[in-house]
Amino acid sequence: QVQVVESGGGLVQAGGSLRLSCAASGRTFPTYAMGWFRQAPGKDREFVSAISWNFGSTYYADSVKGRFTISRDNAKTTVYLQMNSLKPEDTAVYYCAAGPASGSNLMQRSSYIYWGQGTQVTVSS
Repeated sequence: QVQVVESGGGLVQAGGSLRLSCAASGRTFPTYAMGWFRQAPGKDREFVSAISWNFGSTYYADSVKGRFTISRDNAKTTVYLQMNSLKPEDTAVYYCAAGPASGSNLMQRSSYIYWGQGTQVTVSS
């Protein structure tokens, strides 16, 4: 069993930065891929970024490439999403997820088993 809890959301002006954290518990965390997804009102949940369990591979949605950076600290069982140059269209609830995914499957919602409850990110123009 793995539990994930997000934090770090908030309100920021366009062009600003936020860092989201995802604290995970469970013995299998070090071998699970971790992903970030987001869901805006009236839209489907979409992939944002993911990192493989051995942090050898990272993946980003085209909409956030060059602005967001994902990292993980296996010792602290925490995954981070550094978000820079935020835009109003980044406004959404951001969810952290964990699962035994690999390769390009890290970008698929179905690859993840455990999900957090989400943290709100609001970017004002």
